[in-house]
Amino acid sequence: MTDPTGMAYAVAKPGSDAGTVASERTFFGHPAGLSVLFLTETWAHFSYFGMQALLVYYMTLQLDFSQPNASALYGGYAAFAYLTPLLGGWLADRTLGQKRAVVLGGTLMALGHFSLAFETLFFPGLFLVGLGNGFFITSTTTQVGQLYREGDPRRDRAYTVYYVGINIGAFLAPLVCGTLGEFYGWHYGFAAAGVGMLIGLTIYLSFQRLLGPEPEVQRRPDGGGRKPIGPEGWQRLRTLFAVAALVVLFRIAYEQSGNTIALWALDNTDRSMGGFVIPATWFQSINPLLIFTLTPFLAVWWSRQARQGREPATLRKMAIGCGLGGLAFVVMIGAGFDYMETGSASWLWLLAFFCLLTAGELFILPIGLSLFGQLSPVQTASAMIGVWYLAKFAGALLAGWLGTFWLVLSPPVFFTIGATAAFTAAAAMLAAERFLPRMARGTTPTAGSATLASDS
Repeated sequence: MTDPTGMAYAVAKPGSDAGTVASERTFFGHPAGLSVLFLTETWAHFSYFGMQALLVYYMTLQLDFSQPNASALYGGYAAFAYLTPLLGGWLADRTLGQKRAVVLGGTLMALGHFSLAFETLFFPGLFLVGLGNGFFITSTTTQVGQLYREGDPRRDRAYTVYYVGINIGAFLAPLVCGTLGEFYGWHYGFAAAGVGMLIGLTIYLSFQRLLGPEPEVQRRPDGGGRKPIGPEGWQRLRTLFAVAALVVLFRIAYEQSGNTIALWALDNTDRSMGGFVIPATWFQSINPLLIFTLTPFLAVWWSRQARQGREPATLRKMAIGCGLGGLAFVVMIGAGFDYMETGSASWLWLLAFFCLLTAGELFILPIGLSLFGQLSPVQTASAMIGVWYLAKFAGALLAGWLGTFWLVLSPPVFFTIGATAAFTAAAAMLAAERFLPRMARGTTPTAGSATLASDS
């Protein structure tokens, strides 16, 4: 259907099986297809974050890359992985369809992980993982919403369940793949990531019938091509591009967590806890662990604020998130001074850093992605998710460039740059509230829809 502006929406009629809605078979009150996507994403993110936890260490310790080159390559890889969703989403909308895009993306990622187990295939492996990610993540995210009819109250809660599945995989990945890599050989860690992707792909292929039919292409009433995007639709698109541009500054700081922060954990941190030395890769599990433990409390808090009419608008939430990210780097400035005085900073600094950074992530990254899901015209649903990842592309590229100065600047100075980037993003978000259209200032995703998808 379309609104008076010409903007198109996909709406399934009650009682109809046509369109994008899955069958009525349910599991714990939700379409059975949600369980399929939950398990698929759990294993897919196990593979993705398992590989990512090893990457910087593998380049510096096994391949003898210099730290600046390793940081730059990490940033370049992350940027590429965030750029490909623009292509993957566009092709899924136009030609491939969601299901074929997921299968293609999962296959490419599995091949990439197994390629990384061989030193001679390192660069082809990175390319395959980054390319496959672009086809995979936009379509699985879109398919969650397609399980439900328009207005179904279960839809918001479904995204919460989906997000928990993602972070279970992200939590387990460094513990399994990281431990295998650090203690038994990096190649075993990469191979374990490949096995995880194959498990997820097998689950998806075995039960994709539960996801329902592909959405029909939105066409003109006269049988012509796709319905055009109306004036309001174009206004929404301009708003989303502006929001994405503001997120880039936050990403510059956030992307350090798997790059220079990983190196800090390995080289500058006292990881002893009693008689046990914490493996450096395990610190990458703190973020997903906090996400799926803090999310329910944050959802309850936002729901209570909404009932009282006090829930912050979307851009205000995102500004709070950027501010918390800045505070995380203020903590690391303290860790930097501690290291300069003692020669080894306590691991508790890292714990505090990840606590603040994760809290900031919950206020900005899933909130922003949910905003994109709400405002995107149906004709560009997957492609606009790709635009959100385009902001990650720019942020990751700049973060990689910043990482090349890790050994040039003192730790306090380096972390001050990260804090400045995050605080600047917070100020820009607050300033944007008065300039962006009402649809962005006043749209507040519910606590359920706020946990829309992975930040991989």
